[in-house]
Amino acid sequence: MMLPLPVPARDVDIAGAGDALGDLPVWDLTDLYASPDAVELKRDMDWLEAACVSFAEDYEGKLAQLDAGGLLDCVLRYEKIDVIAGRIMSFAGLRYYQNTTDAERAQFLGNCQEKITNFTTPLVFFTLELNRIEDDRLEHLLNEDGALFRFKPVFDRLRAMKPYQLSDELEKFLHDQSTVGAAAWNRLFDETMAGLEFVVQGEVYSLEATLNFLTDQDRDLREAASRELARVFGDNVKLFARVHNTLAKEKEIEDRWRGMPTPQTGRHLANHVEPEVVEALRNAVVAAYPKLSHRYYELKRKWLGLDVLEVWDRNAPLPMETDRLVDWDEARETVMTAYSGFSPRMAEIAEPFFTKGWIDAGVKPGKAPGAFAHPTVVEVHPYVMLNYLGKPRDVMTLAHELGHGVHQVLAAGQGELLASTPLTLAETASVFGEMLTFRKLLAGAKDQAERKVLLAGKVEDMINTVVRQIAFYDFECKLHEARAHGELTPDEINALWMSVQGESLGPAFTFMDGYETFWSYIPHFVHSPFYVYAYAFGDGLVNALYAVYEEGDPNFQEKYFEMLKAGGSKHHKELLAPFGLDATDPTFWDKGLSMISGMIDELEAMEG
Repeated sequence: MMLPLPVPARDVDIAGAGDALGDLPVWDLTDLYASPDAVELKRDMDWLEAACVSFAEDYEGKLAQLDAGGLLDCVLRYEKIDVIAGRIMSFAGLRYYQNTTDAERAQFLGNCQEKITNFTTPLVFFTLELNRIEDDRLEHLLNEDGALFRFKPVFDRLRAMKPYQLSDELEKFLHDQSTVGAAAWNRLFDETMAGLEFVVQGEVYSLEATLNFLTDQDRDLREAASRELARVFGDNVKLFARVHNTLAKEKEIEDRWRGMPTPQTGRHLANHVEPEVVEALRNAVVAAYPKLSHRYYELKRKWLGLDVLEVWDRNAPLPMETDRLVDWDEARETVMTAYSGFSPRMAEIAEPFFTKGWIDAGVKPGKAPGAFAHPTVVEVHPYVMLNYLGKPRDVMTLAHELGHGVHQVLAAGQGELLASTPLTLAETASVFGEMLTFRKLLAGAKDQAERKVLLAGKVEDMINTVVRQIAFYDFECKLHEARAHGELTPDEINALWMSVQGESLGPAFTFMDGYETFWSYIPHFVHSPFYVYAYAFGDGLVNALYAVYEEGDPNFQEKYFEMLKAGGSKHHKELLAPFGLDATDPTFWDKGLSMISGMIDELEAMEG
C-alpha cells in the first residue's frame, strides 16, 4: 500500500547556467494539495485512517465467502484507499525532492510515511486472504462479473507472490517496520547525496553540477571534476558501504524467509517478466559489448586524439561539437515538434506539462539529482522533475521524461490498480520519445559533421542506457551474491564495481585511482534493487518498435496509443503482438542491438 517515492532516472550525467536558459518552470503542486497544512490534506488523512479501519472490520476473515459483487465492492474500496494514500505521499514526496536538505520537508515526508504505514497495516490481510482463495473459486467469481474480471491482471500479479507469502502476523510486522527499514536508509542516502559539496577549480558545487562538468569540452575541467568526485565519494565510502550492506542484508533476510530462489526474483515478479527473458537480454548485451561499446569507444579515442581514454572522457563532447546552450524555449519547441510530427495527439497530451506547472526544471540547492516523471494518482496527473542546464543531453532527458508523462496520462484511464506499468514496459514511451526527438534532429542536420555529432551522441546515450545499465545489473547481482556470505568492506564493493567496468567499457579505457568508488552515487542500487535492467529492456524494445514504425505500418500510431493506454493491464507478450514482436524470442534483443551497431557502422564509414 505504501506508495514508493519516484526514482531519479538513470545515472544522468548532467547540472548553473542561469538566465541564459530562459524562464525555467517550477512545479505547482496545488492540484495535489495547496500546502502541508491544507484542510483538504487533513480531511484526506482523517478519511484514510477511518477507511482502513472500516475496510478491515468489513472484510478481514471474510474474503473467501464473498460473491462476485461483494468482491468487486471490496476491490473498489481498496482502490479508493490506494488513491488517497498515493495522493498524500505524492505531495509529500515531490515537495521533499524539491529540497531534500530542508528539515521541515523531510519531517513532513517522514510523518506522512509513518502515519500512512500505521493506517494501512490493518489492510495487510487483503493480499494474504485473496491468495488463499482456491484458483477454481476465484476463476468462477471473475467469470461471473465483467467489472470484476477487469481486475484479473491485479489478481494475477498478487497471486504470483503466493508461493512467497509469510504468515499474516509476519506480513503485518514487515509492513509496520518498513519506515525504519529500507525507507529510512533511502532517506539517509538521499539527504547525504544532496548535501555533498565538491570543490572544482576553487568553487563549491553540488553533485549534479559536478557531474555536469564530465560533459564539458575542457578536458582539464573534466579531470578535475572526476578527481573531486572520487575524493568526496572516498571520504564518504564507509557510510555508503554501510547503506548497501544493510539494505542488501535486509533484502536477503526477507527473501530467505519468503523462499525467493534468487535476489532478483522479487523484481522479476514486480515487472511481470520471466527470469529467462531478462537472462536472454543480459546475455545478448554482454555478448555484444565488443561490437557496441568497445568499438564505439575505440572510435572516440581516435576522435579525441588520445592514446587511451580516461574515465573523464567517457561522456566528453566530440572535438567538433559546439558548447552552445539550448535554452528552455528551444528545448520545448524541439521536443514538441518531434512529438507532433509523430502524432498531433501526442503533442496535445504533452502540452499541459509546460503550461500548467507540471515540470520543475531548474537546478536548485538541495534539489534531488537526476530526473523523473512521477505519475502521482489517476485522479490528478504526472509531474516531471529535471535538472535542466541546456546541454543537448538535457533536451533528450526532457523528451524522455515527457514520454513517461504521456504514458502515465494515457494509462490513467485504467484506474489506480491497473494504471501502473511494470518497469520493463514503463520505459517504452520515454525511450520512444527520445528516439522521435533524435530522428527529428538528425533529419534536420545541416552537414556531415552535424550528423556525426548527433549520431555519436545517440550511440553514447544508447550505450549508457543498454551497456552501462546491464553492467550495473551485473554489479548488483555480484553485490547481493557476495553480501549473502557476509559483510562487505568498501574495498570489496569497489572490486565488484571494477570487475564489470573494464568488461563493459573495453580496452580503450584506463581507470584513475578513485573510480572504484563511483558505484556509491547511483540511486537505483539503493531505491530499487535490480531496477536498472528495465532501461536496457525498454531501449531494446523501442528499437524493435521503431523499426516497425519506419517500415510504414499504417496503423502504427493507433496501435501505439492503445499499448500505452493499457498501462499494467496486459503482459508484454500481449502488448507487443499487434506489432508482430515477441520479447520471449531469444533473437528479439539482437534486433534492437543491431540498430545501435548499425549507427556505429555509419560512424566508422565516415572515417573512411
